[in-house]
Amino acid sequence: MKIYVTAIVKSKPEFTEEVKAALQNMVVETLKEKACIKYDLQQGLTDKNTFVFHEIWENEEGLDLHGKQPYITEFKTLVVTKFAEKPVVLRSQLI
Repeated sequence: MKIYVTAIVKSKPEFTEEVKAALQNMVVETLKEKACIKYDLQQGLTDKNTFVFHEIWENEEGLDLHGKQPYITEFKTLVVTKFAEKPVVLRSQLI
């Protein structure tokens, strides 16, 4: 079963460009993963500190493996110091 993920992250204003670069690197690396079907990153029009991921994964196993990649571990360190709030992650399926 395909897994759909929407994730919303918000950087602290002083770290927006650094966070954006890290997120863009995640896109490049994640698209290399076998189970990744789609991994889009968007930036807010009125709030440039807000980023939204739209993801589609082949299955739960592929998504779980994604969470163990080094660039995802690196991303998790940004959350502690450079994000304004905890990311919101929504998992869903088509109905």
